Amino acid sequence: MAQLVLVRHGESEWNRQNRFTGWVDVDLSANGVEEAKIAGNLLVGYKFDYAFTSALKRAIRTTEIILDIIGSNGLLIEKDEALNERHYGDLQGLNKTEIGEQFGGEQLKTWRRSFDIAPPNGESLKDTQDRVLPYYFKNIEPLVKQGHNVLVSAHGNSLRSLVMYLENLSKEEVVELNIPTAVPYIYEIDGAGKVEAKTILNNLGNVQTTNSIVY
Repeated sequence: MAQLVLVRHGESEWNRQNRFTGWVDVDLSANGVEEAKIAGNLLVGYKFDYAFTSALKRAIRTTEIILDIIGSNGLLIEKDEALNERHYGDLQGLNKTEIGEQFGGEQLKTWRRSFDIAPPNGESLKDTQDRVLPYYFKNIEPLVKQGHNVLVSAHGNSLRSLVMYLENLSKEEVVELNIPTAVPYIYEIDGAGKVEAKTILNNLGNVQTTNSIVY
């Protein structure tokens, strides 16, 4: 049984400003650095054989901070655009509250949470999943099936698309899925690639465990 640990990056400067970030390469805020440190401390005692992240600095820095704290800072980190946040198109850089006021709360939620509706000139969650899953199947899942423990630090929507697959969520269920910043999701995965258990470690020290995922 191997562990696949998913961690969304710590708060970025644009998260702090409530702006759509997407592929804009925004760094962590001071609070985001502290969040990454908390995630690292929650993962002390975990051992990873491989680490993967996106090509964006907020995820890369989060990964580096976590690995430094758990004593694995020499581990090679594989970076790839396939794990980048979804591209928000014309919304990138704009304030989410102002977009909600302009277009309405339901439209804002549709652009942010729906599965197959993209913002103008951007990616839907389905589009994001269409690049995340092939990368996962080729580069990450084979390692997990072989029994290796893997850390993936990425973004809210690239991880939503992966969790949707791992937990067999429907298009309706994924609308309500939110991945908090710097909260480790730990999946126990067997040699066939099936999720046997899930544990969430939050920054309040609480642990939420699910013994099985319903397929």
